[in-house]
Amino acid sequence: MDARLQRRVQRYGWDKAASQYEQYWREQLAPAQRRVLELAALKSGERVLDVACGTGLVTFPAADAVGPRGAVVATDISEVMVGLVGGEASRRKLPQVTAQRMDAEALEFDDGSFDAALCALGLMYVPDPHAALAQMRRVLKPGGRAAAAVWGARANCGWAEIFPIVDRRVASEVCPMFFQLGTGDLLQNTMQRAGFHGIEVSRLPTTLHYASGDDACGAAFAGGPVALAYSKFDPLARDEAHAEYLASIESWRSGAAYDVPGEFVVARGFA
Repeated sequence: MDARLQRRVQRYGWDKAASQYEQYWREQLAPAQRRVLELAALKSGERVLDVACGTGLVTFPAADAVGPRGAVVATDISEVMVGLVGGEASRRKLPQVTAQRMDAEALEFDDGSFDAALCALGLMYVPDPHAALAQMRRVLKPGGRAAAAVWGARANCGWAEIFPIVDRRVASEVCPMFFQLGTGDLLQNTMQRAGFHGIEVSRLPTTLHYASGDDACGAAFAGGPVALAYSKFDPLARDEAHAEYLASIESWRSGAAYDVPGEFVVARGFA
């Protein structure tokens, strides 16, 4: 897939999903985000970069950790996501938080600008994850640390059928290698190639709980990575795709609710 096309898909897809992202994913992603923050071990007064910040679910806990003497710079390829973070920072009166639209593979910061760099569940969407990690390594001070999380192996993510279900109707072009970084030792190897050392990697099994089929479909289609393709469905295609997706997670239904298995891979490395 052409990298420029993939970046456009990511930009406008997450613009579409932004308003519903937290409704469907705040609780489901929290275990990975907490682990990223634990590994980063942020300290008061530090300067932190949050790459692929989304709506700020990692940005704002990071801001609490570094306090008013520190700074958190949030970047995302989505203009809408960046706007939400900037608006929330203003509402919370957190001048130490700034947000900028930026490509993870071309960070517009000087070398050695940050004490820590975070990327919670964003690297799967980058055309060249190695380039993004190399950029994170470049902007870190010597000895600075990076903490990143990705989705795990496809076989361990029960919601994975969403991609072929959508692609059978509209080519989503989301990410042809979505689960690659979570397979085997690839995340660790990619961080090593990017120049990190002292790398620590762990797998974190999780369960995505949804109270209803509507919530499960909202997360999969409207609030997530296929939102742009989904916006092109007519009502019949939406109904058919919903039914097919719910059938794919039927084995994890309990009454009206769904408890779908998932897996995160979380890593820390030092510059």
